[in-house]
Amino acid sequence: MNDQHDHGALGDTEYTEFMELAAEEGFDAEEVEGAIEEAGHGPLPVLAIVGRPNVGKSTLVNRVIGRREAVVEDRPGVTRDRVTYEAEWAGRRFKVVDTGGWEQDVLGIDASVAAQAEFAIEAADAVVFVVDATVGATDTDEAVVKLLRRAGKPVVLAANKVDGPSSEADAAMLWSLGLGEPHPVSALHGRGTGDLLDEVLKALPEAPAQSFGTAVGGPRRIALIGRPNVGKSSLLNKVAGEERVVVDATAGTTRDPVDELIELGGTTWKFVDTAGIRKRVHLQEGADYYASLRTAAAVEKAEVAVVLIDTSESISVQDQRIITMAVEAGRALVIAYNKWDSLDEERRYYLEREIETEMQQVSWAPRVNVSARTGRHMEKLVPAIEAALAGWETRVPTGRLNAFLGELVAAHPHPIRGGKQPRILFGTQAGTKPPRFVLFASGFLEHGYRRFVERRLREEFGFEGTPIHISVRVREKRGRKK
Repeated sequence: MNDQHDHGALGDTEYTEFMELAAEEGFDAEEVEGAIEEAGHGPLPVLAIVGRPNVGKSTLVNRVIGRREAVVEDRPGVTRDRVTYEAEWAGRRFKVVDTGGWEQDVLGIDASVAAQAEFAIEAADAVVFVVDATVGATDTDEAVVKLLRRAGKPVVLAANKVDGPSSEADAAMLWSLGLGEPHPVSALHGRGTGDLLDEVLKALPEAPAQSFGTAVGGPRRIALIGRPNVGKSSLLNKVAGEERVVVDATAGTTRDPVDELIELGGTTWKFVDTAGIRKRVHLQEGADYYASLRTAAAVEKAEVAVVLIDTSESISVQDQRIITMAVEAGRALVIAYNKWDSLDEERRYYLEREIETEMQQVSWAPRVNVSARTGRHMEKLVPAIEAALAGWETRVPTGRLNAFLGELVAAHPHPIRGGKQPRILFGTQAGTKPPRFVLFASGFLEHGYRRFVERRLREEFGFEGTPIHISVRVREKRGRKK
């Protein structure tokens, strides 16, 4: 089986043929193998970085992911859309959950840090707990330690802001937290981050325990998401009420929200629910912010995201942000328009226009018009979810893909830029869930052309309800190897 690991989704013969093709076109074998492996990976293990505001979490995240992607601002409350980033260290790839951008003290700093930590720990396979060594352990830090103990996930303790030998002693004081050895780092200067990451790799599993849908007959996991008050609960209750919820009475530990097993259309589905974080929100201002944490947690645990949209209001930026979150997480997607039956003609007309313009980027997602209140059209939900899952798991054999790419390039060549005409030479689909393609080209492919290729791939092979990832490798300039 280990053999498979390197080939992504390619079988042995397919892989051998593909590598011969690559060599003929003058691509370096290692580079091609690397590209396939990178695109072919299954779900990556998840590392959460938690700690109080201003202890340097975001700076550390930037160090780990090796680019300035996480926003660093010294002002608490800088929210960001992105929650997870991909990182690589010593040849191993993993995801980083960054809680740095959610510092909001609407609930008092303790409750806020606790809720973030709880969300992040729940989604993670291992945790880096960042403490400011110059300040020492505070009460808030102690509260997080309690959460970490209860969760039982592997923890690496980072003593940040240790810029030189004089502050090493500060770091040593953190043994008192009882989380094992404090690793002195300076996220700002990069000091000690390598050693820290070596420890992280020891703590992270090679692959996450959560394997999608591989448990024999295990129910598929659905996240029902949408902005607050869009009718998620009533939809769930409607679905559940008519089918009698098979609730898993054995709620796991405290960090395991109860997922509801619901039978729909003759199949049992697991509706991922992140109720665990909901209980603490007493304040309205904090609600949106916690909603986004909950959404992120639910999406990370699900295979399909069903996004519920309230049709009685205009499609909002928040609706789009939630959709983007599901797409970026690489999940199958279904869009359910709620309260459809209560619309008048005029609103319906404008809504159709809105859907055409605002939802253009996910026009590939199956769409269902439902009413959570009356239960109307609920039966259409299952076929839509099944179609999205099927698209998510579709794989096109390399031979067929290259025949398609050959025709595509012949009929619609890339526009000439700077006297050159880049060409897609060949490609392969290295992974599924979601489908991931690697295209090998003679020059840089413009964004517009990539989008065109994606559109044609969808027309040709379906891929309903799933995002598609396309990465392009360009042939290095060098003499052709004989």
